[in-house]
Amino acid sequence: TPCLALRVTYVGELGWELYTPTEFGANLFGTLLEAGREHGVVPAGYRAIDSLRVEKRYLAWGADITPEEDPFQAGLGFAVELGKDFLGKEALVVRRGRERPRLATLVLEDPRAMVLGNEPVFRGDQVVSRVTSGGIGYAVDRSIAFAYLAAGLSGRGTELGVEVFGQRVAAEVTERALWDPSGDRIRT
Repeated sequence: TPCLALRVTYVGELGWELYTPTEFGANLFGTLLEAGREHGVVPAGYRAIDSLRVEKRYLAWGADITPEEDPFQAGLGFAVELGKDFLGKEALVVRRGRERPRLATLVLEDPRAMVLGNEPVFRGDQVVSRVTSGGIGYAVDRSIAFAYLAAGLSGRGTELGVEVFGQRVAAEVTERALWDPSGDRIRT
């Protein structure tokens, strides 16, 4: 089967994306399932990928990152080289010096409380943000949510609440990535 294999990961583990012409898709799929059978390989859908990406704190465009936030707010400043010229650089330099909400990782007290996005985040009785995305991290047995929080609320250990299907669930700001925070697994 002709196939282009790209070494990428959106799940926090060593990974590949495989691209083949449509007419070879079924054969490639069957071959991979058969080769992986002894290793427990099973087909998994997008929710499995989404679960893994939130554990690793890989962000989703259109939910966690939008044109409204800048890379420094999202924790992606490492990808910006201010010494180079690029479209929007002047605006980014001006914004960089200002106090702005930062994307934080929250873990919910109830590991079964499933957030999808847009759930309100509370400090006491006041709504202070909304969940951008999240889900259940099955490998870490935690319910994980991302939200942009003001500087005074974004520190590790800050206690908050998230409304999940009409019920307030306790949440706490935690480490940025719960799965392999140092990135060692994807470098091996």
